[in-house]
Amino acid sequence: MLNNNKELDGLLKSDDFKNPPKVGDLVKAKVSGIKQGEIYLDIDGIFTGLVRGRELVDESGQSSNLKIGDEIIATVMEVENEKGVMELSFRSAGHQQAWQKLNDFKNSGEIVEAKILSANKGGLLVQLDRVQGFLPVSQLSAEHYPRVEGGNKNKILEKLRGYINKKFKVKILDIDEKEEKLIVSEKQIFAEERQAMLQAISPGDVVDGKITAVVDFGVFIEFEVKKGGKMEGLIHISELAWQRIDHPRNMFRVGNEVKAEVINVDDGRVSLSIKKLQIDPWKKAAEKYSLGQKVKGKVLKTDKFGAFVELDDEIHGLAHISELSNQQIVEPNDVVKINEIYEFTVVSIEPEEHRLGLSLK
Repeated sequence: MLNNNKELDGLLKSDDFKNPPKVGDLVKAKVSGIKQGEIYLDIDGIFTGLVRGRELVDESGQSSNLKIGDEIIATVMEVENEKGVMELSFRSAGHQQAWQKLNDFKNSGEIVEAKILSANKGGLLVQLDRVQGFLPVSQLSAEHYPRVEGGNKNKILEKLRGYINKKFKVKILDIDEKEEKLIVSEKQIFAEERQAMLQAISPGDVVDGKITAVVDFGVFIEFEVKKGGKMEGLIHISELAWQRIDHPRNMFRVGNEVKAEVINVDDGRVSLSIKKLQIDPWKKAAEKYSLGQKVKGKVLKTDKFGAFVELDDEIHGLAHISELSNQQIVEPNDVVKINEIYEFTVVSIEPEEHRLGLSLK
């Protein structure tokens, strides 16, 4: 331990110690003494440092179970404190080291393991090397992404909570030590592998897949890629069948095997179609139906525009509200009822637009 200020000043000016530690520097030191709530350190045989109180505990865990002679890294808090020794901190050093380690992981693109601590509607709170971070829902892999019918936020949160205490492999997406911000991504791990697989897929390819999720806007299917590995794509509700579909669950279930055609590969997303592999029934609509023809049809659905009518398994027509009655009506339900069969007159046919107009008048 330095005995007085003159001795300290002499050492600072000597050739033996041209660059003495400054406040904020990380220094390597050796444990020279341990007391209740205090640890003394020897720094290059020149300075004595003291770590005490809350500064004894660090994020990296390196200061646990220290013994005389152990080497450790500490941060300089004061060059000289009231005891005439250098005030040091394990807590600050551990913080710096922990964040530096994470920064190195980000720069190298290394895959690390994160433990899930808690969940909210935006994503998952995670822990990496004693530092807490956030894994947004948008950065979850396809396997863990919470697909919930209707986007119900409470159901999404319930699914996310099921991951608590599990460990996910992630990459660091963004890091800011000053703001103590750490954002990680599970999806990023598969980015390069996925990009290679995407390059092996082209519009027009036909794939065999299995339905992994049914949502209100379509179905997701998992399929094999030529270069090996599995990918997931979306078949939008408009591409499931030629006829109008109220909800995909009326036709499909998770686990169903389907054949689909790739119609678009854009921004890492694959869009597919089932109806592309089916003959367009509207091509023969003009042969089957003609203007002025009387046809029987079942009302499937009504809205403010009119009634949607099933003429056969594949052709659906629309009876506009103005064609339902010679009287002015407010709601289609004033004239027709869902699931009832009525006789209509064909008033327009547009096969290329997949439209057929009907009238009850």
